[in-house]
Amino acid sequence: MRKNAPLAVLLALAIPFAGISQDEKIDNTIMQKIRKEGLENSKVMDIAFNLTDKSGNRLTASPGFIRAATYAKETLAGWGLQNAAIDPWGEFGKGWELEKSYVAISAPYYKPLSAYPKAWCAGTKGLKNADVIVITAADTMALEGYRGQLKGKIIVLDQLMAYKPSFKADAHRYEDSDLAKMASAKLPPPRAAINPNDTAALRRQRAQFAGRGGGAQRILAILKEMAKNDGAVAIISSGSPRSHDGTIFAQGGGNYKATDPENFLDIVLGIEDYNTILRLAKAGVPVKMEVDVKTKFHTKDTQGYNVIAEIPGTDPALKEEVVMIGAHLDSWQTGTGATDNASGSSVMLEAIRILKSLGISFKRTIRIGLWSGEEEGLLGSRGYVKKTFADPATMQLLPAHEKFSSYFNIDNGTGKIRGIYLQGNEACKDIFAQWLAPFNDLGATTVTVSNTGGTDHQSFDAVGLPGFQFIQDPIEYDTRNHHSNMDVYDHLLPDDLKQISTIVAAFVYDAAQRDAKLPRKELPKPRPAGGMGF
Repeated sequence: MRKNAPLAVLLALAIPFAGISQDEKIDNTIMQKIRKEGLENSKVMDIAFNLTDKSGNRLTASPGFIRAATYAKETLAGWGLQNAAIDPWGEFGKGWELEKSYVAISAPYYKPLSAYPKAWCAGTKGLKNADVIVITAADTMALEGYRGQLKGKIIVLDQLMAYKPSFKADAHRYEDSDLAKMASAKLPPPRAAINPNDTAALRRQRAQFAGRGGGAQRILAILKEMAKNDGAVAIISSGSPRSHDGTIFAQGGGNYKATDPENFLDIVLGIEDYNTILRLAKAGVPVKMEVDVKTKFHTKDTQGYNVIAEIPGTDPALKEEVVMIGAHLDSWQTGTGATDNASGSSVMLEAIRILKSLGISFKRTIRIGLWSGEEEGLLGSRGYVKKTFADPATMQLLPAHEKFSSYFNIDNGTGKIRGIYLQGNEACKDIFAQWLAPFNDLGATTVTVSNTGGTDHQSFDAVGLPGFQFIQDPIEYDTRNHHSNMDVYDHLLPDDLKQISTIVAAFVYDAAQRDAKLPRKELPKPRPAGGMGF
């Protein structure tokens, strides 16, 4: 607690919350203990160091992921959690790691380049000094004109990327007006699914996809296959319009299933270097590049794995019920996945440590899950939910489904908690408002009925289990860190991570000790196509 905290805050922490519904039993003594441990004795940055600098990038099924998963499992077991395991969830595919990467312009002058091969791409099999060829193709027919011309070439698409300087700060915090807008949000009407027999609607959907870049992706896929067959060296990509000022956004380069062939080498440059090469080549200046990329595939074990551990409940009537927290442990390959999502994994581990430090027992079982394959489509959490609670394709419920209380997730970077998304579960609004009350002075005040997507709480929500993601300040997340080479330890904010860990620990305590499980929404209907509705 800050030395000069307002009197109102001190009173709020010392006595029951006046003016707030007393439906929820808030243990103020425990809340203060959680605050003290989480804010004054935190270990969250040491945990983050082990998951980032010591482990390296954590691409699913890579050696870095296994290093981080092993650290997490051993740490949880060392704290006294039970059933700590690196737990298989199903078939994933090939592991991949980058062993060497050297990329430079060698003519008309020498210039070393900052470059990142996309994940699951093959290497060059040694140093190559190759001419650059510019490909201009608006459709597949135009692309055919290049067939047979690509041997020994490095391919650059004729797509000049406009550099747009940013006049906004990379990092910002939510203003009170932003939070007020979230708090007043109403649920939109549900979207009607397209009838699979409505061919006109399906054609419109396909046309919309092509307009959003689906057509360009198809041309790129054909070009890569042509380049591979012709014996080209590599293709150069600009990554994202955000890839500038030294920040490069690079993700996957293609399929990773065990039976898939190796993907053609796709190397991402920043806009500035990409545009330099393209302008020179289009001006008729011969451009040569040196490229030496070595990659390694791991195919011995193609299973995907999560890290699971728990603190068993002790109440005779409630110990079989489960309160769960989690975050995805995997990352992309360019940085060390600090804000996406070692931050989330670190605070979840720290929240468990805080709870263990209390030296008390809990009515319900508290379980942590650190997921793999999130970046490829929430695969780890989906696999865990399917084998443990229910398959969304059939909605045949397993016994553990009825015993589940709630799942809380963190996956929006290093920014502190400002509240929580209800994911449409309006019955939890007053409950969460009361759980947040002891932490209003830390900036966590907002409960919004809105949904938020793109992360692992959706796997639980998809089978009718209460799954929630917290509102976080968007510190550099979409501007600088997310899937980029800048997503490293130095971009973590220690005080924000301490605040997150403290609030998550308190939510877990409240859920574990509550008389009843959290309310649920209506059970979803089966989704036989296999999709989770994301």
